[in-house]
Amino acid sequence: MKSSRPKYKDAKVAAARRVKDLLSRMTLAEKAAQMMCVWQQKAQKLVDEKGEFDLAKAKKAFKQGHGLGQVGRPSDAGAPATTLWLGRTARQMAELTNAIQKFFIEESRLGIPVIFHEECLHGHAANEGTSFPQPIGLGATFNPDLVEALYALTAHEARARGTHQALTPVVDVARDARWGRVEETYGEDPHLNTQLGIAAVRGFQGDATFKDKKRVIATLKHFAAHGQPESGQNCAPVNVSERVLRETFLHPFKDCLQKAGCISVMASYNEIDGVPSHASKWLLRDVLRKEWGFKGFVVSDYYAIWELSYRPDTHGHAVAADKKEACKLAVEAGVNIELPEPDCYLHLVELVRKGVLKEKQLDDLIAPMLLWKFKLGLFDDPYVDPAEAERIVSCEAHRELARQAAREVITLLKNENNLLPLNPAKLKTVAVIGPNANRPLLGGYSGAPRQNVTVLEGIKARLGDEVKVLHSEGCKITVGGSWQQDAVVASDPVEDRQQIAEAIQVARQADVILLAIGGNEQTSREAWSLTHMGDRASLDLIGHQDELLDAMVATGKPVVALIFNGRPLAINHVAQKASAILECWYLGQECGHAVADVVFGDYNPGGKLPISIPRSVGQLPIFYNHKPSARRGFLWDDAKPLFPFGFGLSYTTFTVNNARLARKKIRRDDSTRVFVDVTNTGKRTGSEVVQLYIRDLVSSVTRPVKELKGFKKIELPPGETQTVALDITPESLAFYDIHMDYVVEPGEFEIMVGTSSRDMDLQKLILKVTQ
Repeated sequence: MKSSRPKYKDAKVAAARRVKDLLSRMTLAEKAAQMMCVWQQKAQKLVDEKGEFDLAKAKKAFKQGHGLGQVGRPSDAGAPATTLWLGRTARQMAELTNAIQKFFIEESRLGIPVIFHEECLHGHAANEGTSFPQPIGLGATFNPDLVEALYALTAHEARARGTHQALTPVVDVARDARWGRVEETYGEDPHLNTQLGIAAVRGFQGDATFKDKKRVIATLKHFAAHGQPESGQNCAPVNVSERVLRETFLHPFKDCLQKAGCISVMASYNEIDGVPSHASKWLLRDVLRKEWGFKGFVVSDYYAIWELSYRPDTHGHAVAADKKEACKLAVEAGVNIELPEPDCYLHLVELVRKGVLKEKQLDDLIAPMLLWKFKLGLFDDPYVDPAEAERIVSCEAHRELARQAAREVITLLKNENNLLPLNPAKLKTVAVIGPNANRPLLGGYSGAPRQNVTVLEGIKARLGDEVKVLHSEGCKITVGGSWQQDAVVASDPVEDRQQIAEAIQVARQADVILLAIGGNEQTSREAWSLTHMGDRASLDLIGHQDELLDAMVATGKPVVALIFNGRPLAINHVAQKASAILECWYLGQECGHAVADVVFGDYNPGGKLPISIPRSVGQLPIFYNHKPSARRGFLWDDAKPLFPFGFGLSYTTFTVNNARLARKKIRRDDSTRVFVDVTNTGKRTGSEVVQLYIRDLVSSVTRPVKELKGFKKIELPPGETQTVALDITPESLAFYDIHMDYVVEPGEFEIMVGTSSRDMDLQKLILKVTQ
């Protein structure tokens, strides 16, 4: 007897066939519903004031039974607007997602489940989620294995709570330090971004079967070229040639899609060559789908389709007269779903009925989203175990990985007279001073982890009762300083100087000063509206921090500067006066423990700068992989960065010798390898990152003076030598030539191997490439 059960409900039927069957049964309104999401409207449509599922609200809001595509950030349900990350606990969120899912499966006509998406920039940005270092810090690790591991744990925590899609990773190449979103990126280099982006995608998605319910869909963002906005201002136009666009900004996306199989992409707010990304058929259809073969789905950035017309609280592109026209442009460009609320896509049904859009266009956009709902198992096994969520979120193993990641981030920039590491046995009193000494330092898109260790707490925990630890704030950066706090209020100079005077009295009692300065979550963040800014016109330390530094140095005590920031800062004064400098970026929840591990020598720092640190904002752009004519010099100033890309010291020393090529001459479709011998010539075990840079010496179009094309992080005990091999493939040598063909041109290539992008740190060889 033939079963009357629809094919799409049969788990034994192939996913593609289930999609086809389901699409054939859907009404136009049901199709449109799959292209919409609810986020803050949860409060009106899905949950009560406590953030718990409200069946009566849901039945009223979705009484027509058309269903819904996605629900955004269930983790923040019931949280006040000023503390979005203090919403559901792990158990509560799992219970909520189960309840919402049950409603849509049982109360919509076709029983189509929803996808829950969450922010997972450096850990699940939710109450109790484990918080890892910010991506700019992860860039400093040069460790793809570490990045894959921590995003796998992030995926596990998020999925256990009901999440299916992470709006991460950010693979934007950050080319302007004024931009407030630098902290969300892996830095300024396309190759480093690509390798860490691939690792992140693999961590999130695993093998993309999702059978163990421990992985989530990854979302590459922001597509494309978001990282070099005009004037460094968020969402501003990106004015680059197609060649630069492809080689610098599209490269990480292409490889993350083709080599790691990333399932989703988020379009970017900015325009390229006069066309906003959400309206760009060339970008989202010609390049992404046709040229690269992308079969996944594109999500809009929050409210970005609206911005194709005009959004009063921020800006508009004025390529659409209204939301209805914006809807048409986004559909035609290929944006599968509008986030975060039903807005412009509310016009979908009307536009199809009027013939402005065709129903087939909706079918094509809905199909891949339905496919992944089937592949995620949402039609067959849609619920999660709240007890399991409570058990695994922020467990001990996850906290330990967060601490290890934080250790690997910390980058030693200066160590005068080998001041570091400090020996606790030789200390009686330590002063921990500065505006970042005793405050949470997580950066943007952070959750509220169960454990969040400040620098002061970490130092105290490490030293115990053996060494006296004193503390003084010294001065403020801004008043308050919360990422969610819109208004940025400058500190009071009178109060700052009173605090500096107090800090002097504290510092005089100490043997050494640990000075925690830099930026805070307000001074470098996403500028998402006219009242919530985060881009800067200056890169100097804010407020009276330099004055505080001078006062500390004047005590005659050695000063260790701990720099916490989401973007590179022009720390010229610090570089000149501090005895030692540790660039920490944002280290996540284990910040204080990791700082103590490094300062007192329990861990040897091995971080490398993922972005160049400028001397002033006037040097920008300062990225290392510039064209030959780009850094000729300034009147009365240096054109070189204060600290270069790839730079970082250690408590031990390394030599890199005997660079040689496996083959000095190859055909242009062939490969070779470069070898170097790395020796730990110091007295401590430490890590070094061997970096491979390449330059095409003569080419049909101008090429950068050097480009990172490979790296390997190794750890060596004292006195040991390791031979490191790095591959040179056609992909390492290729570029877009005078005809915009991606080719390897015959000729000579300079091969550079060493420990940073500085010429003085590199050994150089010549590779000859023939036809």
